[in-house]
Amino acid sequence: MKKATLLSFCFLFLIGCTSNDADLIIHNADIYTVNKEFDKATALVVKNGKFIAVGGEDLLEMYDAKSVVDLNGFPVYPGFIDAHCHFYNFGLLQEQLDLSGTKSFDEVVEKISEYIATHPGVPVLGQGWDQNTWEVKEYPTKEILDQKFPTELIAIKRVDGHALLVNQKVLDLAGIDDKTEIEGGVVVRVKGALTGVLIDNAMDPVYAALPKPTVKQQEQALLAAQEICFQNGLTTVDDAGLDKEQLELIERLHEEDILNIRVYGMISNTPQNLEYYLKKGKVQTERLNIRSVKVYADGALGSRGAALKEDYSDDHGNRGSYVTPVDEIISLADVLAKNGFQMNTHAIGDAANYEVLKAYKKALTTNEDPRWRIEHAQVVTKEDRQFFGSKIIPSIQPTHATSDMFWADERLGKERIQGAYAYKSLLDWSGKVALGTDFPVEHVSPLKTFFAAVARTTENQLPEGGFQMEDALTRPEALKGMTIWAAHANFEEEIKGSIEIGKVADLVILKKDIMKIDVNEIPDVEVLATILNGDMVYRAPK
Repeated sequence: MKKATLLSFCFLFLIGCTSNDADLIIHNADIYTVNKEFDKATALVVKNGKFIAVGGEDLLEMYDAKSVVDLNGFPVYPGFIDAHCHFYNFGLLQEQLDLSGTKSFDEVVEKISEYIATHPGVPVLGQGWDQNTWEVKEYPTKEILDQKFPTELIAIKRVDGHALLVNQKVLDLAGIDDKTEIEGGVVVRVKGALTGVLIDNAMDPVYAALPKPTVKQQEQALLAAQEICFQNGLTTVDDAGLDKEQLELIERLHEEDILNIRVYGMISNTPQNLEYYLKKGKVQTERLNIRSVKVYADGALGSRGAALKEDYSDDHGNRGSYVTPVDEIISLADVLAKNGFQMNTHAIGDAANYEVLKAYKKALTTNEDPRWRIEHAQVVTKEDRQFFGSKIIPSIQPTHATSDMFWADERLGKERIQGAYAYKSLLDWSGKVALGTDFPVEHVSPLKTFFAAVARTTENQLPEGGFQMEDALTRPEALKGMTIWAAHANFEEEIKGSIEIGKVADLVILKKDIMKIDVNEIPDVEVLATILNGDMVYRAPK
């Protein structure tokens, strides 16, 4: 790495300002610029929300700033970007039932009882249960819910968001009976009887029938999610699937300076959304970027909805299913390519990844820099990885590997698991990877993303030695994946993702340097401050 003192002289003559006035100087810091050379610096200068100088301590003598901050050597990084999350839904979940970490269905039922006692007359909505972590690893059924809560509306999602457990009251409301069949989804039955479990598209009638959150509740959800993101050092979130109404709400709240966090909003793949945005075109403001469409190819591995080339190892005769039929994926890819929109497709299983990659390759023959994305790219065979390259970016969530590794081999078998969560291999083929969390499926913290990418273990250091360590990322690769490479995947690398002159002054200050400390300390590192556009939006309590 070049020394910061060698950097300062070349930065200072590119400013284009008529005076050396500034808003903020941060100095005596350990700054990771994440520029092309991965240079280090000790000081930076901000004016009008952008970096105007980056270099050494001599900047203190060259600028007169309203605020000067001596960081006493604390590390500074570009504001973290979560390249795949569900920001809006995460906000809604803050007022719903959190079932993450439950150890049994009995515990789930107990939490439902507690929620009803404190939220009388409110539908019981929630997320987070995972039967793979229970002693009984079968899907729960609705019988106990029907007995204990016959008059309540109960709809609780599995942790991955691809399976939903509801009681009979909700089935009746949604018009789902023992004859209901839904393309791209599964109404789970046992001996012909409804269990209350709905997978993928089979969940749609439930959400169409349940009461919608009010505009006020939606606003509160976005603000609650923003607060938590700022606490974790996030300055940009890529929300993987929003409807027109939600995108317009975010834009309005931005315009009114009520919401500040930057949002890369992927348009949910519905006929209404597509008709509107393909006619309107891309939307880009200072804090909102709408130029991509989120598509679901298949379901999730945990709910056995991921589309595989061969049967599930623990469920013979089942190869999962496509949420969006392959012919529709092909035709949509053609439409989006012709209209200049990015296509970001959820693909988990090896069959789904193959079909999506093949559709991408066909549609992108004349597009030079489309940056289309495969969201998750979880199981990709070695022969199919060659489809990746500069035109197709893997958008991956490292904590999925460390959450799934205790049961994924049961789904895939010992041989097929070797092609799963292959992040280093995907990076080698593509040249860049965008890192996210998929929160609320996983924890919102980008530091846990960084840790999982590098260590490939749980925070309890399991398994010993790490999970398939040949696919671990280096620390510089992981940092780039949640800064400059994520910005590139959003077509925003010219305005964010690194600490360079002319870019927006989005920063995160940590208590310890994640590039140097023992890897097992990383998940618990404290965020001291988050800075957006040169303004402090979060400061750790003293």
